[in-house]
Amino acid sequence: MSAAVNAEREASNINWTRIICLLAGLILFFVVYYSPPWPDAVDPMGKHFVLSKQGKGALAVFLLAGTWWVFEVLPIGVTSLAIGVLQVLFMIRKPEDAFRDFMDPSVLFIFGSIVIGMVFTKTGLTKRLAYKMLIIVGEKTSMILLGAFVVTAALTHIMAHTAVAATVYPLFLVIYALYGEDDKPSNFGKALFIGMAYVAGAASIITLLGAARGAVAVSFFKEITGKEVSFFNLTYYMAPIGWSMVFLLWGFFMIFLKPEKKTIPGLRERARELYADLGSVSQREILAGLIIFSVILIMSLQSFVPALKPLNKSAILLVSTLLFFIVGILDIEDLEAIPWNIILLFSGAMSIGFCLWQTEAAKWLAVNWLVLFKKANWFIFVMGIAFFVMVMTNFIMNVAAIAISLPVALVLAPYLGVAPEVILFASLVTAGMPFMLLVGAAPNAIAYDSKQFTSGEFFKYGALASLILMVVVAVAALVIWPIMGMPVTVAAG
Repeated sequence: MSAAVNAEREASNINWTRIICLLAGLILFFVVYYSPPWPDAVDPMGKHFVLSKQGKGALAVFLLAGTWWVFEVLPIGVTSLAIGVLQVLFMIRKPEDAFRDFMDPSVLFIFGSIVIGMVFTKTGLTKRLAYKMLIIVGEKTSMILLGAFVVTAALTHIMAHTAVAATVYPLFLVIYALYGEDDKPSNFGKALFIGMAYVAGAASIITLLGAARGAVAVSFFKEITGKEVSFFNLTYYMAPIGWSMVFLLWGFFMIFLKPEKKTIPGLRERARELYADLGSVSQREILAGLIIFSVILIMSLQSFVPALKPLNKSAILLVSTLLFFIVGILDIEDLEAIPWNIILLFSGAMSIGFCLWQTEAAKWLAVNWLVLFKKANWFIFVMGIAFFVMVMTNFIMNVAAIAISLPVALVLAPYLGVAPEVILFASLVTAGMPFMLLVGAAPNAIAYDSKQFTSGEFFKYGALASLILMVVVAVAALVIWPIMGMPVTVAAG
């Protein structure tokens, strides 16, 4: 009798949603992979872009991974492993290519960023900064969120948004601990950590130091149009958009994830007491701060000092990891505590991104999408490009999304009377804000480690935030940038 009851209980515990989504991903993969050849993409000049069998395979992996990531049918790092495995087993790419991307320099940059976050926490720098911030912003949860977002946004002006996310993440963990919900998910926790990821992306568009995508886009722009975009020229046009998104996102979270508590009574006084308890700054804190500041300074100066430009950012950042172990700030236990699920998540994102790029499946998608607008009004064309980049940047590296779509768009632009500048800046805006999938950017993955939200929740709020983003791009193209002096139309070619 008891065996029958146990069997019934086990049957009732079966997660049918997980099984259905697991099968849905597999079905999508096999249907796309084994489908007959798909038609070529043809650009306005009549050039054909063939979707090879490998390209179709890349799209199949792309659909499976997207389905499994969104619905979390497996741990997100394990889904990333499936990306590499499927590429090899179905001969979409060679093993040395598919798996090499799992240790791409960008992945090691994420590793180094996470290590910096661990150092902030272990040395006590995180608590010192968190308590000082809380003393300034006070006890209102709305102001705490705003303060957190402003600090995150400001830091992206001088350092890569991935490093910013890794730096403020432990700070926000301390702030959330004072909220009084332990580790349980709450609206405030969701807003704090999802908001951290979104704001890091939104503000990273403002300077060339915020992310690599800006430099890549400017390089493409100069090569195709012959026009130069300076560091300050980019900031001039991007600052109103980036900061508008920061404050709009704050309003968005105050509406859709309004904190359960309006205030945390006694928080300011408690923060003062805790700050006093920390005592004077220790030698370990000073040493850690010097190492971190030096690395950030060198990366920031790369845009201005020619001798530093050849140095790889990942190598510079990993010098800090080596030094943390050399001077004894970190030990083997810290190395074993690194969240490898997050590292694997980003590894898989790099692998599928390069797969779409190398098999030219992404270019096939870009041409098919953009030619839909070859006879459209200039505004519709610009919004179409911005939307395509926004979708692609959720699945592949934003650098790749720019590299795929911008050249095609800039070639089409003269035929529609669209100025190249508005295409460049609209693309850069949406490339910086992958709000829907965790794999879209490293800050998304870092935020996920807080365990405050699921990938499904991230997608749900991200879809709404993406609508706000598209409205902001529309207003910028129609009103803000023309007022600031940006050309949006030219005589049709």
